[in-house]
Amino acid sequence: MTKALLIGQEPLMPLGFSYVREKPYDAVVIGSLTLGELLRFREERVLAALAEGKSVYLYTPGLPESPKNRALSGSLSAAQRELKNWGVLFTDGGRKRLITAEEAKQLRASGQSPGPGAVLTPLAKEILEGTK
Repeated sequence: MTKALLIGQEPLMPLGFSYVREKPYDAVVIGSLTLGELLRFREERVLAALAEGKSVYLYTPGLPESPKNRALSGSLSAAQRELKNWGVLFTDGGRKRLITAEEAKQLRASGQSPGPGAVLTPLAKEILEGTK
């Protein structure tokens, strides 16, 4: 199973990773963020993983909301857009299963394909298409 550095709380839905708190890891999972953490997001370990080309996943049910304050809600949406622009992949842990590069290698080696509704990281897609 792929090792992922866990930031925040462990997601309630299984995402297909075994969680670690220190190196080595192949991906990062952000399981939860507080309002302040999302608005001023500068988690060094996540930024380093993105800079190294590692996959970073954000578990969306772990995100804070502010439906009663429109200005704050708008700022939270802007912060989420910024994370997406950086390459953070959002997941709800539902039916759509994330396929990482390591899992793609295993699938390709065994002649299998990802299940219906699977979401592929860019590198996983390249691996399954045979370009990597």
